[in-house]
Amino acid sequence: MKFRPFLWLTIVAFPALLVLVGLGSWQLQRLQWKNDLITSFESRAVAAAIAVPAADPGFDEVEFRRLSLNGVFQHEKEVFLTGRTYEGNAGFHVVTPFQLDDERIILINRGWVSEDYRDPEKRAFSQITGNVAVAGILRRPGVKGYFVPENEPDNGFWFTLVPSQINHHLGLGEAAIDQFYADAVRTSDVVTLPIAAKTKLNLRNAHLSYALTWYGIGLALIGVYVAFHYQAGRLQFGRQQKD
Repeated sequence: MKFRPFLWLTIVAFPALLVLVGLGSWQLQRLQWKNDLITSFESRAVAAAIAVPAADPGFDEVEFRRLSLNGVFQHEKEVFLTGRTYEGNAGFHVVTPFQLDDERIILINRGWVSEDYRDPEKRAFSQITGNVAVAGILRRPGVKGYFVPENEPDNGFWFTLVPSQINHHLGLGEAAIDQFYADAVRTSDVVTLPIAAKTKLNLRNAHLSYALTWYGIGLALIGVYVAFHYQAGRLQFGRQQKD
């Protein structure tokens, strides 16, 4: 075989191939991470409920764990996460301070309501009073996405659930838990407002297809590179050289 590579083409193609292989390998790592996350969530979500932990719970061990929540909702202080959807319908998530029996206050994301039911007076049936038990799971504070606007507390716009910001805005004081919050979860097939989260995780897991895409582009690049040199007479095999 005789091979005389084009310098400029090799300089461009080789780094590009390395990038494509790197992206494919990164997606395989993300695939493993997502599979581990799903497995961890499902196992924790069905485990026995735990008491609301201390301020530094060690998230690797307790995130997504069921919580035993007993206390009183402070409905007059509820806030709304903007831009939430349910089955394609736009609306809000209702976040309500919940005073635990030990006097601490934890924020509970109670779930989704439409624009029509944002006004609490239109859903008085959802404003549960007195001491109640709530099924929930522990969640880390939200992290603002790149294209997500900043929270605007003074204007009533909340895009990311960051307990410390909401607690400060509501003036909940030192009793409020800043380090985590709770997602309310459904305990039956009956759907009521606010529509709480399901315990069955439905995370999109397309990392394998992404990896195959990047690897496929890499193979295509190799094919184009080889074909270009072959057609230019810079790549010849043994029989061709004898002829």
